[in-house]
Amino acid sequence: MTHAARAIPSVRQPIALAVLALGACSALHAAEFKAGDWDLSVGGIVNAYYTTASCTGSQNFTTPVVALATKATGCGGADGVTTVGNGLLPNVLSIGGKTKQEGYDISATLMVGSAVATSSAIGQNSVVDVRQGFFTFGNADMGTVKLGRDYGIFGANAILTDMTLVGVGSPTNLTQNGRVSLGHIGAGYSYLGHYGQIAYTAPAMGAVTISGGLMSPVNNTLGASAATAKRSPQVQLQAAVKLDMGKVWIGGKQQKFEGTTDSFTMHGVELGTSMNFGAFGLLANVQSGKSLGVWSDADNPGQKQVNTLLQGTYQATAKAKLGLSYGISKMKKMDSTVDSNLKSNANTTVGLYYGLTKSVTLVTEVSNTQSKNFGGEKAKQKGLALGGILFF
Repeated sequence: MTHAARAIPSVRQPIALAVLALGACSALHAAEFKAGDWDLSVGGIVNAYYTTASCTGSQNFTTPVVALATKATGCGGADGVTTVGNGLLPNVLSIGGKTKQEGYDISATLMVGSAVATSSAIGQNSVVDVRQGFFTFGNADMGTVKLGRDYGIFGANAILTDMTLVGVGSPTNLTQNGRVSLGHIGAGYSYLGHYGQIAYTAPAMGAVTISGGLMSPVNNTLGASAATAKRSPQVQLQAAVKLDMGKVWIGGKQQKFEGTTDSFTMHGVELGTSMNFGAFGLLANVQSGKSLGVWSDADNPGQKQVNTLLQGTYQATAKAKLGLSYGISKMKKMDSTVDSNLKSNANTTVGLYYGLTKSVTLVTEVSNTQSKNFGGEKAKQKGLALGGILFF
């Protein structure tokens, strides 16, 4: 898979939060068994969606890969495209273990993912997507330390509460053919990423939880200007407050980069909330910063950016949930910006999520994605997704 197809979640935490996001539409049923002092578990995700998309409008973008609605990115270089592939989540096998030793709670998680769609009918589908491989130790008095590879802290609440996590969102062919779709990545939030990390979650202080992590610094992987990590690690922080109707969170991230012509620092802040009022659910999340990246860290070096995600859901019946989400990622023009540079990506998705059984959810989504450049030109993608997801 190319670096351009970098996108989306895996098991343990994502499964649990996806289940919560669906309410009565899904349930997590990992197999659990004892092995000496250890409680072991095996669980996973399998999903597939028939997606069809059409792309129209201007193709005049300096870096087409980050403009989601173009023919090159959204429709595989054509006016339209059909794919039977993954949604925002890959297919996943997750193995976990936990125990208690000498007063410490200890756990480990290993996740292995794979994709459904490829461009060959005879080639091996051999891309293995390992996003999690970490262990934790701690207790109620000291908090919890995490060591290994896992998702980032910044942006986690946005993507893991996004209704399209169990669906497709933007059916971006460039990433879905060989990996996964994008949901609202690049059109509502930047990808949360997966990093080698040392992270810490402090003991709960009433309703308040504070987490932070030192992430192995990364290079930027997209965009027109290559930049590499400097010596200092990436730092991510988050504080969350649990409320009766939901929660509120605030977070931040920072990393220094060495560019081909100069150095710069990626930094951003995030504020969001997820609330439930009976059958209604609301999500609002805003990310603001510099060099945050359209898709991934610092793929837009030096550029100021604001990502906004708004979502409303309604639990219409015990099995059916309706949802409407809108996300937009907007760039600010710099002195060196040319008219063909990306100005914004926006995606609107309407979805129906139906719990066929406690493990299987059927999904129908209709989406509209639009990309604009600073010259006022637009590219448009219209998409339809039909399929389902299994949690086991």
